Amino acid sequence: MILCDIGNTSVDLFSEGKCTKFSAESFDPATLHDDVYYVSVNVSLNKHLREHTNWHDLRELIDWGKYYPTMGIDRIMVCEAVEDGVIVDAGSAITVDVMRGGVYQGGFISLGLRAAQEAYVRVSPALDMSFNFEVDLAKMAKNTPDALTVGFMAPLIEKIERLGKPLYITGGDARLISRFFSEAIVDEELIFKGMTKLIEKGVKC
Repeated sequence: MILCDIGNTSVDLFSEGKCTKFSAESFDPATLHDDVYYVSVNVSLNKHLREHTNWHDLRELIDWGKYYPTMGIDRIMVCEAVEDGVIVDAGSAITVDVMRGGVYQGGFISLGLRAAQEAYVRVSPALDMSFNFEVDLAKMAKNTPDALTVGFMAPLIEKIERLGKPLYITGGDARLISRFFSEAIVDEELIFKGMTKLIEKGVKC
């Protein structure tokens, strides 16, 4: 069995504990002959996937009554992986969601790290600087990179910490974000664990 997470620009395949990344623009689903269980936000690629009977859309297994109708499929998958906890998915956007007893409690969406830095540049070219992930968020900044980092990260980190534990962090910027938490569980395969749990539930049903 192959698991597949399809974004707008990349395709991540997960099989036998290994993840392989491809460009969404050049990826050909016909090259895979085993059963593939996937989630996708890529509208153009979705049209081609429906032509292949070995590709199975996991949207059909989701209990949509647990979530809100416009919630992203990738957010739902990481929530499915966690029975109790706070899930931070640090990708193009930073999503934060809370699960308690397997029930979705709600969440929020913030700009991703790259999007936040690009937003500052649009305010002023003088703010075209990278965040400093070694900065102490408890202190007032005395230079521009630190000021940008504290201004964006401090409110976000404080909000997340108030939501409780355990805290799971996933996504491309997971390790950068995790520097600001002392007890975070970094799990870059969380989406695939959620997909696996959903498939197992579907089989039992």
